[in-house]
Amino acid sequence: MTQDEMKQQVAEAALEYVKSGTIVGVGTGSTANMFIDALASMKDDIIGTVASSEATATRLEGHGIPVLSLNDALKQVDSLSVYIDGADEFDAGRNLTKGGGGALTREKIVAAASDQFICIVDESKQVKHLGAFPLPIEVIPMARELLMTESKKLGGNPVLREGFVTDNGNVIIDVLGMTITDPRGLEDHLNSIPGVVTNGIFSHQGADIVLMATPDGVVTI
Repeated sequence: MTQDEMKQQVAEAALEYVKSGTIVGVGTGSTANMFIDALASMKDDIIGTVASSEATATRLEGHGIPVLSLNDALKQVDSLSVYIDGADEFDAGRNLTKGGGGALTREKIVAAASDQFICIVDESKQVKHLGAFPLPIEVIPMARELLMTESKKLGGNPVLREGFVTDNGNVIIDVLGMTITDPRGLEDHLNSIPGVVTNGIFSHQGADIVLMATPDGVVTI
């Protein structure tokens, strides 16, 4: 089974967590795109969706799936029923690294507004410690060099993501070479640096359930 076939399998498995008559949060990335394609079969059963990026909104709308802003959605419901998204890596505590697609801030916001976060991945994303994948940090442009300096103090190798601007108008620094043994502590520390919008560690907004595709089927963690 190819990686794309595993992604397709887990994206379809996530439909089980979509409840009729609710608003669904939808993530960003290749696996999330496959979920969007699968969700099209249920578009008449849900009120609508909240997208974590402009690219996700465009794909949802292309399938005729209603897209609401989070602010408008929360005027109708107290919370989104579920947020479904992929991850760049995850550990045994269901802590995640996200942001490879650059949508980490909006992804955290939508996850925080949801009753349940279902993370859909293939088995290649499972790690003992976060850090194998470069850690994305969204930062306002003025604070770019400050964040780079602070990242080096933590033992990381920060690299500006060239030619990329987030949907929020900011830049992303990808920090390489870190072994993250205390995800929540590092998440909090990085977010305390002035100018940092957020970082790609999802510990406070970690996954409630990880659906992991393997050649032998989908495993629920």
